[in-house]
Amino acid sequence: MDELSEEQVIDRLLTFENDGLADERAELAGERFLSLIQDGQRGHAYVFRHGVDDTEGAEIPEDAEFWEYPTLAEAQRVYRQLLEEARQSGELVEEDSDEDVGDSETGGPELRDRYSASDEDPLVADPDESDEA
Repeated sequence: MDELSEEQVIDRLLTFENDGLADERAELAGERFLSLIQDGQRGHAYVFRHGVDDTEGAEIPEDAEFWEYPTLAEAQRVYRQLLEEARQSGELVEEDSDEDVGDSETGGPELRDRYSASDEDPLVADPDESDEA
């Protein structure tokens, strides 16, 4: 498997996190987060620390950093150590956090309500009309 650049790894980790795939995730002071993520496809585990992405996925948060480990056990050990350091310094806000997960822009359709696909929507085809063609 090809080596990824630092930006590609961070983008991948943000995607995992936004998809709710972080093994563990803690909220730190200053709208920052610490996550433990296992990438089964690449065979590595990561400890990932970052701030909030206010650009809806257009840019990587400036303070994003990660540490890569060959096993989940090694990454868990470092994650626990960083979590304990945050706790002792008063930076730990919530140990099990899903705050801001999935908030990045996905580029999908905007869903307004369950009746949004109506007769007035030009992209919604009437099943009866397709049979007439």
